[in-house]
Amino acid sequence: MQLTNQQTLPVSQVQAWEALNDISLLQAAMPGCESITPTGENQYEVLVTAAIGPVKAKFKGKLKLADLDPPNAYNIQFEGQGGAAGHAKGTAAVRLEPAGPHSTVLHYTANATVGGKIAQIGSRLVDMAAQKMATEFFETFNAKLAERYAPAPEPAAAVAEPAAAAAPVKKG
Repeated sequence: MQLTNQQTLPVSQVQAWEALNDISLLQAAMPGCESITPTGENQYEVLVTAAIGPVKAKFKGKLKLADLDPPNAYNIQFEGQGGAAGHAKGTAAVRLEPAGPHSTVLHYTANATVGGKIAQIGSRLVDMAAQKMATEFFETFNAKLAERYAPAPEPAAAVAEPAAAAAPVKKG
């Protein structure tokens, strides 16, 4: 299976890079992700529940970031086991391209192979499930980026009090 696409992110290239390396943000954006745990430098253990066609399984996998070129690109190597449901293994290339002061285009190409029951479902359903997960990830990821990096609201102008109200009242 190969999945190639691009997404426009509503942040600068540096902010996009920071977000793509923020475990809590990635976990919140990834559909079905239960945990991402660092196991070494640029290495993680991931627990994800995924439904691919009629097969739903909990996958325990490993992610490794390689060829890091901050804030431009990195490669991801992944493999996961879903018990009787099967297994997956692959790579993804991620590249960031600035498109303005508050806009970055993320290009990605993922290649994966699957085995077990997942492979028996058929490549069309596997491809559709992968595309659906990518779409859901980027919808959530972009929303989280907008929350985190939204421009600060303009401070409200101070309301001037009338001078008469501020003057002491003489009692006589």
